[in-house]
Amino acid sequence: MTEPSRTVEVERKYDVDEGTPLPDWTAIPGVDAVSPGEHRALDARYLDTADGTLARAGVAVRRRSGGPDEGWHIKGPRQGDGRVEQCWPLGGEEIPTAVREAIATWTTAPLEPLARIENDRTAYLLTGPGGVVAEFVDDHVHATDLRSGTRRAWREWEVELGPAAPSDDAGRAAFFAAIERAVRAAGGREAGSDSKLARALGF
Repeated sequence: MTEPSRTVEVERKYDVDEGTPLPDWTAIPGVDAVSPGEHRALDARYLDTADGTLARAGVAVRRRSGGPDEGWHIKGPRQGDGRVEQCWPLGGEEIPTAVREAIATWTTAPLEPLARIENDRTAYLLTGPGGVVAEFVDDHVHATDLRSGTRRAWREWEVELGPAAPSDDAGRAAFFAAIERAVRAAGGREAGSDSKLARALGF
């Protein structure tokens, strides 16, 4: 079985209006520079069983092209403040055997297309003396519920911790509190949905 890359994703999501200006990150502890924006055109197709077994388990399976981590992804159930994400090379349209074996913990039933999410993303790195503290992304999302044909569009921000982020709970809490103050000052607000897939499906 092909060994996937594994990362622990710790992030916060925020809803913003189309014309909301980007936040001012100058007051964020540990951040002394912000990289120029990098544009990424992302196209993801999510799959699940006919009765939504993976969704009920808090698991998401997708094939995504575009961006530095394109490939087949499995996002596992939330554990504490994060989720483990596994990634395999993109390959073809067929679900790789390694992915099927990895999700066998939750289901061996056939998977079918659930949603398509096209994302016009601009990514920024928030860096400090130790390296990347966080990645901030400005997402313009167009989603299609492939079961009903319903299309939805929205804009959202995500801030995901990087390798130089605080490693202790208190440090992380202070960091995200400062992020939230900057987001709210710019006009952002807490996300109404905890995932793009849920929002694509109307949840």
